[in-house]
Amino acid sequence: MAAIPVTESISIDDSELDESFIRAGGPGGQNVNKVATAVQLRFDVRRSPSLPNDVAIRLIAQAGSRMTQDGVLVITAQSYRTQERNRADALERLLGLIRKAAVPPVKRRATKPSKAAKAERREDKAKRAGVKSLRGKVRDD
Repeated sequence: MAAIPVTESISIDDSELDESFIRAGGPGGQNVNKVATAVQLRFDVRRSPSLPNDVAIRLIAQAGSRMTQDGVLVITAQSYRTQERNRADALERLLGLIRKAAVPPVKRRATKPSKAAKAERREDKAKRAGVKSLRGKVRDD
């Protein structure tokens, strides 16, 4: 049971990850029909003691369709022809997602337009109104 470091403050225990191997499509010739090289990595986000609550909530939100109803994150890796490379790819993708979720979003600060911006807007509106007023019907006085 080795701990996998994610960030300076977060590390995941190896026992929290569940790997299963499935047959992959794509390149590989006849080998692809015989050997289960694709990896399906499962990580239970809801029940993980390693993740702080706020990180888990952000991870669930950003996982999208990779998250099951039970709160299990499923990552399938089948880009490579070997199990080892697919395992490393799946693990790296999981760690990337967790690292992204570990960064708290920056709160938006409300701002107001400057006086110069307001004045410029009013001038533009006046110009536009002048152009539009010339589009009226022509009178023959």
